[in-house]
Amino acid sequence: MNRIWAIVERDLRRFRRSPTLMITSIVFPIVQLIVLGYAFGGKLKDLKVGVVDQDHGIQAVKLREMFNAVHANARTFQTIDYLDLQQALRDLREGRLNGVLNIPPEFSRHVLAQNTPQVALVEDNTDNFVASTLGDAFAGLIGAFDGAKPAPRVPTQATLSVVEIYPYVPYIQYFLAGSIVMSIFVTAMIGGGIIYIDDKARGLHEGYLVTPITKFELIMGFNIAGALKAVLAGVALLLAGTAIAGIPHGYEPLRLAHMFLAIVTTALALISMMFLLMVRVSDPLVPRAIFGVLNTLLFFPSGAVYPVSGFPKWMRAIATVDPFTYAVHAFKSLLLKDTGLAAIGGDLLFLAGFATLMMGAATLLFKRTL
Repeated sequence: MNRIWAIVERDLRRFRRSPTLMITSIVFPIVQLIVLGYAFGGKLKDLKVGVVDQDHGIQAVKLREMFNAVHANARTFQTIDYLDLQQALRDLREGRLNGVLNIPPEFSRHVLAQNTPQVALVEDNTDNFVASTLGDAFAGLIGAFDGAKPAPRVPTQATLSVVEIYPYVPYIQYFLAGSIVMSIFVTAMIGGGIIYIDDKARGLHEGYLVTPITKFELIMGFNIAGALKAVLAGVALLLAGTAIAGIPHGYEPLRLAHMFLAIVTTALALISMMFLLMVRVSDPLVPRAIFGVLNTLLFFPSGAVYPVSGFPKWMRAIATVDPFTYAVHAFKSLLLKDTGLAAIGGDLLFLAGFATLMMGAATLLFKRTL
């Protein structure tokens, strides 16, 4: 253990003397959390919808008053009146509008006669988020417009009651779990893999090879040092991110203890994976070149940004073996649901087994020769 801790101490001393490296490892994921957390998941507002009223009847006026009420309150969209349908469609194609609602002639007469009145919503479906928001908003408005009729005293149709067992979760809270994993990964990549390769390129690595230290002790020392740095980054983002995202009761001691255990297990899994990838590499450009590829390949299929259930089958296959997936699931369970170890036991078991497998493979592949 003395030889292992000598490696750990030397690596941590070097990390402490590199403030830029420490700031990059810790601050970058916090910036990512703030930017992406508020860039995604917000409710769309002030979408521009052109309204072509070819009816001008009483029912059409009532419908347009409902549109104005939405703009005054929820501000999901604002309406712009058009006299010519073709001009409205041209503006839609050229990007000046997000949608066009056409109220056809005789709409009011069809409403009063209960003869299947219809309105048409023309959407720019190149943006699925905007199209979905407008579709849902106008579907709700038309439903409310139809619901203005007297309801039967005894309901004749089945109804659905939705019960939410957790408080509302803003996207920045949803994204926090992925940001913690990303902070651990960035530190494992920069503070572990890249430093290890730079040592080899500078010849510092040769000093270990003339000592009686074993391959296992070398790999263990490198992994413990890298894991400690990754844990530091993960804890820093956990503490800062909990305040930024507004996690309820986020600093309870038992909850923090569970989070710390998940951070340590995740750090060991990712740092051991990184050393397996770098154990036979000598070119210092290689880890920098594959950083972006690994980031994309591991982070996005993990469910950190979007649920795994929405992925195609080939991405689900990646998520099944991706350590990010299990780390993100564990952090979401602890942060968003305030669960205990029973809920994340499978995740921790996978990460621990993954770390053991990666470390064993790295030990076998490590060469004690130049």
